[in-house]
Amino acid sequence: MALIDTHAHLDQDEFAEDQVEVIQRATAAGVEKIVAVGVGVESSRRSIRLAAQYPAVYAAVGIQPNYCAEAQPGDWDQIVRWVQQPKVVGIGETGLDRHWDYTPFDLQQDYFDRHLRLSQARGLPFIVHTRDSEADVVAMLREARQRGPLCGVMHSFVGEAAVAAECLEMGLYISFAGMVTFKKSDALRAVAATIPDDRILVETDAPYLSPAPRRGRRNEPAHLVHTARLLAEVRQQDFDHFARLTTDNACRLFPFSGVEFATGYVIG
Repeated sequence: MALIDTHAHLDQDEFAEDQVEVIQRATAAGVEKIVAVGVGVESSRRSIRLAAQYPAVYAAVGIQPNYCAEAQPGDWDQIVRWVQQPKVVGIGETGLDRHWDYTPFDLQQDYFDRHLRLSQARGLPFIVHTRDSEADVVAMLREARQRGPLCGVMHSFVGEAAVAAECLEMGLYISFAGMVTFKKSDALRAVAATIPDDRILVETDAPYLSPAPRRGRRNEPAHLVHTARLLAEVRQQDFDHFARLTTDNACRLFPFSGVEFATGYVIG
């Protein structure tokens, strides 16, 4: 059994005291790869450094919508440069968020568009965050698709089946985190059961969204097994089979192959 945590924030302070042990526990639990996802320039820088330090860790670089207002002149240019770094396998997280008011919505849209265009130009998958903004996100994805094919994932998906179906039709993957294990998530579990075998992914979003039975405590990549087991049960699939297909999906979306032994980091 092998799993890939397609979305974790390993650079955050919650892991400052036991980062090595966290990664060791993930490996022991069967999580063979972890995508460390940036939310801004400094977060992306730290994620790249983690990827350089640990063979199991890869990085995604971007500016999350709630942090766009904090971006400084030159920050976006830095993100663009970093997509060429070894072991950078994704762009984001990006997207839109109407729940919080940290960033004006038109600025969020501007940065979401930048990430989508960068993904299309460089051929790396984008990672979408959406909160209370699914219609806006889908509208921008439709617009981007008119320019060319889309390659990306709806991360920590909590939306309705119709939204998932349209995202799938546009070529995206759907990823589920710990929320799918919560007692009140029957509707979300029903959506998870409809996702085709070749488009479903799993993630932790660590240190957030700890799955049952770890809810209320810090999440970490080793806990991915709880979410994966629940999803396999919901989909009436053997756990090892489900783990294998999600791993295959992650390897198809993210360009892991050929970068494990890459050198030449210039983090800046």
